[in-house]
Amino acid sequence: MIRFENVSKVFDGNKKAVDSVSFTIPNGEIFVLIGPSGCGKTTTLKMINRLIELSDGTIYINDEKVSTYNVHELRWNIGYVLQNIGLFPHMTIEENIAIVPEMKKWPKEKTSKRVDELLRMVGLNPADYKDRKPGELSGGQQQRIGVARALAADPEFILMDEPFSALDPITREKLQDDILALQKEIKKTIVFVTHDMQEALKLGDRICLMKDGEVAQVGTPAELIQKPANEFVRDFIGGKGHSLENEFNLADILSPIEEPLDVDRAYIPIDSTIHETLSALAHEEIAIVKKDGTPVGYVSRETIIRHLAGTRAGETG
Repeated sequence: MIRFENVSKVFDGNKKAVDSVSFTIPNGEIFVLIGPSGCGKTTTLKMINRLIELSDGTIYINDEKVSTYNVHELRWNIGYVLQNIGLFPHMTIEENIAIVPEMKKWPKEKTSKRVDELLRMVGLNPADYKDRKPGELSGGQQQRIGVARALAADPEFILMDEPFSALDPITREKLQDDILALQKEIKKTIVFVTHDMQEALKLGDRICLMKDGEVAQVGTPAELIQKPANEFVRDFIGGKGHSLENEFNLADILSPIEEPLDVDRAYIPIDSTIHETLSALAHEEIAIVKKDGTPVGYVSRETIIRHLAGTRAGETG
């Protein structure tokens, strides 16, 4: 668990970059920090692993103050994925992924096995990729290596600082899907910074929207869309609110079921409102839709987000 209590950051005695921020991130959650440029989201992220030291307040990791941790051990135990990836160009993919395990003095056999496991986990064949150099890979492949490197020593927490923003839309969407699929397997606590509201709505179990260094609202995607705390939140998300209820028809956006159903899936009736649908998707990637008790399709977070974006475009265009 990560907990912020009245955390502030002041650079060079000037205006606060982060101002009395408080929130709690439970284990296993994808928590997204979002807001306009300069709102303090990246500074907030970097204070977790002490790349930036806080000025006031307290940050706890598993109920222990981050200030009490040895800074090197703290960073070894928190995975970090950057926008510019930061792979070492002169090192092989295997060597890049193995950096933290080697610092922690893992046996070579254990490290090598872990590298192979992680490459398979991010969809890359170890035999084809472990001996290559980063320059031989596409941007999307490099970012997958960045994720694998962050997971190398099996940390409990992962920090992701706009990791997909430099990628083309198709690659970006694929990696978003990959993160959601991977999270089902690894169940890490992920703090994810983005400036893209669609990305936040798609990935976040909860979202923290920031403005001028302060928290404007923390909530699930459903809560931010349906119950915006103020005009800034409403405008940042797109000003939709309850106006969607009258025009929302779940039957119009169903996807067909093409494989056996998972008994643990959420189920919702076909006449569900958008509020009810978003609530069902708050902690699930998809929900099975039933008509007269029979499954007739499914709806996903991504489908809802595309629907919201399309409706906004229709209103503004």
